[in-house]
Amino acid sequence: MTDKRAPEPTEADITRAAKSKAREVYEASDGKLTVAFYRRLCARGPAGIIAMNLMRAQKTSSRAKVYRGRQYRNASYDTKNYSLDQLCVALEKDACGIKWGFGRDDNTPGFVWVVYADLPGIGQVSFHTDHRGDSRRWPNYDGIWDGVKGMSESRILEFCDAVLEVEVTA
Repeated sequence: MTDKRAPEPTEADITRAAKSKAREVYEASDGKLTVAFYRRLCARGPAGIIAMNLMRAQKTSSRAKVYRGRQYRNASYDTKNYSLDQLCVALEKDACGIKWGFGRDDNTPGFVWVVYADLPGIGQVSFHTDHRGDSRRWPNYDGIWDGVKGMSESRILEFCDAVLEVEVTA
């Protein structure tokens, strides 16, 4: 059985992550840098936890689409779904002004559920998934799809950078 834990970043990885923009980390195939960057986001509080889960879901979803082997593709989609569930938990605790919820898209058989999040000042992001999530706790999305395809990645990365730029007071 393989160890599924994320690689532990070194001091050098942490230093690199402290200077990195989200796009650089997103495009890198560097697990230690990615983990260090995710920890940097989470240290920013509720908005950082939301940003981290959005980025992790987007990164693993994008990777899954290019993997040839079923095992790697399935593992990536499992991580995406885990990230979406964790995103919903974080949004439920403190949505940080983000309008969010679940909608349906019957044009995507097998993946009819969509998690929508309207990032303030940035725009809408969305993820198709095969499950609705806890309807007793997590809201239906009361908006509509903005009709813009292919923008979730850049909007999420912009959001991550914005979260890291905000001054945090203790």
